[in-house]
Amino acid sequence: MMKNRIVDEEIMLVRYYPNYKTTLEWYQDLPLCKQVDNRDTAYDLDLLKRMYKYLNKHGDLFYIKYKNRLCGDVCLQPSGEVNIVIAKPFQNKHIGRRVIKEIIQLAKEKQIPELHAEIYAFNTQSQKMFQSIGFAKVDDEQYALVI
Repeated sequence: MMKNRIVDEEIMLVRYYPNYKTTLEWYQDLPLCKQVDNRDTAYDLDLLKRMYKYLNKHGDLFYIKYKNRLCGDVCLQPSGEVNIVIAKPFQNKHIGRRVIKEIIQLAKEKQIPELHAEIYAFNTQSQKMFQSIGFAKVDDEQYALVI
């Protein structure tokens, strides 16, 4: 069973557990839904539960805790795919960058040789974050990092 992981003095990755009251709020933010899933509608509780169930079954799923507040989630799949969401009020604090560096460490421990992230062409904020820690653009919406 995957344990919690300390990223630094401000950030901890907390192993997934059902916490829909907190997390649904993130996925009700329409600009965030567009940024993450290129969708124009918010998540409902059923979709959120199905997403978390899938990610938890198929990867290492964590909540991101910043200064003792849950602010997002991140998943490392065995294929090397990385999914990350940071709630709007917590963006632009370098949380994502610090979390992905920890996910790179987790991937090394699991002997996953390459990570990749699908980032929509209009999501320049995420593109810049992933590129700042060494991911390279491999096509219009795919970024990869050989570990």
